[in-house]
Amino acid sequence: MIRVLLADDDPLVRMGLRLMFGSVDDISIVAEAADGEQAVALGREHAPDVVLLDIRMPVMDGLAATGALRALPEPPAIVILTTFNPDEYVVRALRAGAAGFLLKDTPPADIMAAVRRVAAGEPVLSPAVTQQLIARVADPAAEGDARTDSRTRARARLERLAAREYDVALAVGRGRTNAEIAAELYMGLPTVKAHVSSILAKLDVTNRVQVALIVHDAGLGQPPAV
Repeated sequence: MIRVLLADDDPLVRMGLRLMFGSVDDISIVAEAADGEQAVALGREHAPDVVLLDIRMPVMDGLAATGALRALPEPPAIVILTTFNPDEYVVRALRAGAAGFLLKDTPPADIMAAVRRVAAGEPVLSPAVTQQLIARVADPAAEGDARTDSRTRARARLERLAAREYDVALAVGRGRTNAEIAAELYMGLPTVKAHVSSILAKLDVTNRVQVALIVHDAGLGQPPAV
């Protein structure tokens, strides 16, 4: 059973999500929050596996709540679910530790699939979000001193990794799953999982999306796949 916390200041949205998840037997809603501060408190109390989190909420917004939830001793996977154009928020949310970013017009079946995927440790991005990330990579205006500094910092972080960890990190940056990495790099699956855990620790990040962003910042990968 995947235990989910809903956090949205619109009670109708929460009700719709609750009804939607009530139709399946592998996902359970353990609590609901109307603002980011409540979400963090309920996350601490109920230790959910996944939090579906709106961005614009009173008291504490979703970006701040994401960081606070990911700092808990048993941090949940965070999926940002919002009506707002992602361009302004997506990278900030992913850097804060979100494992997914979906728009509220995402079909219900895809939202449920996203919850299952992030609970299994996989990143999930809507097509609109992926397009935004690709546009940022391709935008010539993004070049310049700021991007050069970001690339230098990212490459310095990757230099902390051992050779095989570095190879695995690059594969994560290309959106490969653990099974795909194992086949691609001729490793056992347990070895890949061990390398991923070590990479997270050495890079001081909490999920694969953040690893992929560092690889992307270093100019060595691509945005996380849908």
